[in-house]
Amino acid sequence: MSVVDDIKSRLDLIDFVSQTVKLRKAGKNYTGFCPFHSNTRTPAFVVFPETQTWRCFGQCNEGGDLFGYVMKREGWDFAETLRYLAERAGVTLTQYERPDAPSASEQERLQQLLEATVQFFRERLMSPAGSEALAYLRKRGLTDETIKVWGLGFAPAGWNELGTELKRKGFDDAEMVNAGVANDREGGGTFDKFRNRLMFPIRDAYGKMNGFGGRVLDPNDLPKYMNSPRTELFDKGRLLYGMDLARQSIRNSGQAVIVEGYMDVIGLHQAGYTNAISPMGTALTEDQFRLLKRFTRSVVLALDPDAAGERATLKGLETARQTMDLEGELRFDAKGLLHVENRLNADVRVTTLPDGVDPDEIVLQDPQRWQAIMDEAKPVVVHVMQALTRGQDLEDAKVKREIAGQVLPLIEDVADAVERESYRQQLARLLRVDERALRTQHQTQRATRRNRRNETAAEPAPKVEDNRFQSTADRNRLLEQHTIVYLLERPEDLYKLDKQLAGLGLEHLNDGDFSGTDRRLAFGVVRDALRQDAVSAQDYIAEHLPAAAFDVAPPKNLLDPDQSSLPEPSAEKVLGDQVRNILRLRQNLVEGRTQQILYLQSETEEKPYTDEEAHFLMVELLNQRRLIDLALKGMDGSPSQASRLPNKWRRG
Repeated sequence: MSVVDDIKSRLDLIDFVSQTVKLRKAGKNYTGFCPFHSNTRTPAFVVFPETQTWRCFGQCNEGGDLFGYVMKREGWDFAETLRYLAERAGVTLTQYERPDAPSASEQERLQQLLEATVQFFRERLMSPAGSEALAYLRKRGLTDETIKVWGLGFAPAGWNELGTELKRKGFDDAEMVNAGVANDREGGGTFDKFRNRLMFPIRDAYGKMNGFGGRVLDPNDLPKYMNSPRTELFDKGRLLYGMDLARQSIRNSGQAVIVEGYMDVIGLHQAGYTNAISPMGTALTEDQFRLLKRFTRSVVLALDPDAAGERATLKGLETARQTMDLEGELRFDAKGLLHVENRLNADVRVTTLPDGVDPDEIVLQDPQRWQAIMDEAKPVVVHVMQALTRGQDLEDAKVKREIAGQVLPLIEDVADAVERESYRQQLARLLRVDERALRTQHQTQRATRRNRRNETAAEPAPKVEDNRFQSTADRNRLLEQHTIVYLLERPEDLYKLDKQLAGLGLEHLNDGDFSGTDRRLAFGVVRDALRQDAVSAQDYIAEHLPAAAFDVAPPKNLLDPDQSSLPEPSAEKVLGDQVRNILRLRQNLVEGRTQQILYLQSETEEKPYTDEEAHFLMVELLNQRRLIDLALKGMDGSPSQASRLPNKWRRG
């Protein structure tokens, strides 16, 4: 994760916009008057909290992310904005300007090493040496296709089989240790960290390799499960196993199901329940809940019913309360004074699993039974009441007080007043106390609780992403990244790209093609490098690109460094692929803008455009899409099609 991405994950755009703009909620989004131009007629400034982006649909016709907003509002450059937001987010910046170039390439090398390790483990699983591991997986009901999709493998029992293979591929001992797949040996050298284990690759939410989990095959070996050590890439508390394959399903279903183990996740996915993820044997952390918030606010905890599982559930629930957003609700107190009470803006439920049966075993025996268990998930308040009172001496006044102290804050987080009242009554009956006593205890807790929330409110909430627009945003982030990486490696090719775009009847590549502030600035550096002639373009980029803020380190093998050795047809193909990349990028931008306008015109109370203006914009966007679609077809051999389009279809 780049520094910019880390900062964005910790801060909320709404907090910054609200400092100077009076925002009004419109559905999931917020509208207000644009702070960058004079306008008192129509609130054409929109903030999309779930994509953490903003756009002015009026005179400015600009938009961007958190960095772009702060830069425009304060008139700062990127370095100043980076320092300011890093301080607000609690992120330590080791460098503000040019980073140590090898660090970026080292991270890329670690990714390549881990992918090579996945392949090694996969091959060993399918060899005679992996027969026991493969038999175990099939005994657990996994199909060959599932084993392949999840990249499961086998670490052989030898002390240095993986190390020998990785060295053959050009990796050294230090890289293997830094990637977490080898340990240093006393006296020099290394030995494989994982031996005679079933291996589970662990990827981040976007599919990048971070590390491994290994399960023993010999019951006498300890520990039963072993994860990669903490490395530059792997931090178990910030990852959720299976999120890369579950995130789209979580968005579509609006719910995430959290189970305990690797096999639980894989078995559920194979049975069609593809919204399952796992915290990999730990209690849910704040970082994991922040990751979840990007995709859903509805969570079902389906952890083991034993004491350890119960403790993990309760700790996870407390973490959820501290991490998931709290919404302010206006209330009048007994004296008629207006104040704000916070309510948990999340639906957290808990389901109890049958004793001694894992989720993957349940769905293997009867897939419909799992759905029934999910349907019976209890609201968090009910589960906690039952869990805390189970086996307790409810005649002991101290026990009653402690249980009430844990349950009442959960009840007060419930948004609906009728539900809150019902839960208070249930708790009073369960503890066999007068409900008025619970109200009194709650009032004594309120001041402490409000102070605690005020302290946490000083730390802006992290960003989340939108179900409706985020699929386009995800695609464009990757496309923008790909284009920037290419241009950083071969800046002079910007001229060739512009020439091909012009030949297709389209505008040159420009700032508007990049939505992320970091990628937009990187493009600006490339463009400025070509406008000057004091030093080479590459040297200019090396001096002026604050690459520590970007995850855009150019890959070393994008093209052969010796350009003269590269056949011209291959160079043309690479260039053509980049043009197609830009066209798809623009397709997604048009699609995203169209979705935004349709949403604003149909679901907001005060429409930013008249019907005539909206119709004109939609026609303009449609024409842009037609030009791009025809250009993509023209890439197959008839680029002149776009140039023969009527003038009314052309931009500008």
